[in-house]
Amino acid sequence: MSSEPKASPASPLTHFDAQGQAHMVDVGAKASTPRVAVAEGQIRMLRSTFELIRQGQAKKGDVIGIARIAAIMAAKKTPELIPLCHPLPLTRVAVEFEWIESAPAVRCVVTAETVGNTGVEMEALTAVQVGLLTIYDMCKAADRGMEMTGVRLLEKQGGKSGHWLAPSA
Repeated sequence: MSSEPKASPASPLTHFDAQGQAHMVDVGAKASTPRVAVAEGQIRMLRSTFELIRQGQAKKGDVIGIARIAAIMAAKKTPELIPLCHPLPLTRVAVEFEWIESAPAVRCVVTAETVGNTGVEMEALTAVQVGLLTIYDMCKAADRGMEMTGVRLLEKQGGKSGHWLAPSA
């Protein structure tokens, strides 16, 4: 059993102990249950960049295909990027892209799943951001003004806190 001080009961910030020091949360006593998180974000761009990606004419290749692989890799590497995240055995990472004509933008939605004793929100959020960053990287020569927006958690399931849905935007 850990002798590490627990977070102050008055503080909702679980990554800080009673002395205010950062620490990795002890999840050892939590039940291992199915956990799911869904996150989204989008990257807005010039109409010409949007068409370049959609028509598969970017000089660096299949932008969406490579962004999908990058997002999956990011979910798997989240504990290496976010210092206090627990390494998780991911059972599924699904990445979907949607064309938003009116913006113009590409929306990325990631669903991350595991069976474990902590949630997968950080994996889903990290995957979305890296997927969008990959689109930026592959198309920056055509459009340096692309903007990533709206990265947020849409839904989480499992664990003690149960099911949570984001309010409608």
